[in-house]
Amino acid sequence: MKYVTYEQFNDMDMRVGLIRFVEPVEGTDKLLRFEIDFGEITRPEDHEPCPISCDCDTECKDGDCLQSCACDGPSEPTFGKEEYTGRDVRQIVSGIREYWPEYEELVGNYGLYILNLKPRKIRGVMSHGMLMAVDGVDGNPVFLGPQGEISPGSQVR
Repeated sequence: MKYVTYEQFNDMDMRVGLIRFVEPVEGTDKLLRFEIDFGEITRPEDHEPCPISCDCDTECKDGDCLQSCACDGPSEPTFGKEEYTGRDVRQIVSGIREYWPEYEELVGNYGLYILNLKPRKIRGVMSHGMLMAVDGVDGNPVFLGPQGEISPGSQVR
């Protein structure tokens, strides 16, 4: 087993997100593209830069590649959806389609995600985080999620 320090663990941004939309990635059998809601974007009072950051190689707008940022005022709605305005909604790609043929049923569910992984292009689609799951007794993945009522974006602590 490889150990990590408490500081390394503390550097991981793990949050619970609400699945708002899901669709298959075209040309693949295993990949699903998710739009995950991580709550409201808030502007820091001391006028620090937007808390959303991007480390990918593409040109970024408003502090992130695929998201609008509420810190600098109105911008284009994320994914062209007005209901996402002012919210941290991220695109995450996951290879779980074979386990959920009725993937639409995932909408409205919560999952645990790591958000501060370097964005990665998977089969032509940028992914801005990673779904955390465990193997169920049948070998299929089981989402990790809250046991009570929470708000999207609740952080692991």
